Amino acid sequence: MVEPLRIVFMGTPDFAVTSLERLLGGGCQVVAVVTAPDRPSGRGLTLTPSPVKKAAEAANLPVLQPEKLRDPAFLTELASYKADLQVVVAFRMLPEVVWSMPTVGTFNLHGSLLPQYRGAAPINWAIINGELQTGVTTFFIEKEIDTGQMIFQDQEPVYPDDTAGTLHDRLMERGAALVLKTVRAIEAGEYPRTPQPTADTLKPAPKLSRETTEINWNQPVSTIRNFVRGLSPYPTAWTLINGRFFKVYDVSVANESPFAAEPGEAYTDHKKLILVRAADGWLSINSLQAEGKRRMTAEEFLRGNKLL
Repeated sequence: MVEPLRIVFMGTPDFAVTSLERLLGGGCQVVAVVTAPDRPSGRGLTLTPSPVKKAAEAANLPVLQPEKLRDPAFLTELASYKADLQVVVAFRMLPEVVWSMPTVGTFNLHGSLLPQYRGAAPINWAIINGELQTGVTTFFIEKEIDTGQMIFQDQEPVYPDDTAGTLHDRLMERGAALVLKTVRAIEAGEYPRTPQPTADTLKPAPKLSRETTEINWNQPVSTIRNFVRGLSPYPTAWTLINGRFFKVYDVSVANESPFAAEPGEAYTDHKKLILVRAADGWLSINSLQAEGKRRMTAEEFLRGNKLL
């Protein structure tokens, strides 16, 4: 009979919860969970636990919430759990003193087919770049971020109408299955350690910011559509229309071509349509959110608001 490994799980958002629950449901021996400290949330700035903390407490697991991963008190407590293996899903970058602690090592689940899309936002960038296929990878953590030896990969198609949200949810499920498969293989002592292949071109997946999520209307309609899909519903593409800030959640290629215009010029029929000119045609904004308002369809927005 295979001896179960003592596992410390590390993660914070919903994406990680599914993997934690899959390990627990599979009978794995998770001895503790490490997650982010509670953060202020909502209008009342109430301290709110992370989704992983909620899941861990529901399973009666010890929870560690260090502000600093090199804090001696945290390291002492972490070592006390005598983990054979650490599993990391959607957590922060670990210092070597943490990832090297378990006897077997520490593996991470990454939301891409490595070596492509190393970085903080692989799901977003795969759609932004118009990929037709992506996937998930488990790999052992080493000094250089997202570069360690791979254990397993699993592919997932990217559909034409996928958003970052829909792809996130499928990769969350596919990734959780891969995490359990990886733990089972390590417990059995039969698992690959494959160096990441070299690639002529590496596509990065850097963290997204206000500056990198603005729509550039000088690009083709297909490029802009991928950009909006890849940022929806979070962190969301944005633009200025008539000097007003709007988040843009959904666009489609417009059949209408109302007049000769420069990229970035907008048109509305004041009833249902909000169109903006791109480099090679018009795009229809189907779903948007003005500052201080909720997300609306174009028709809902125009019903009570003047755009131009």
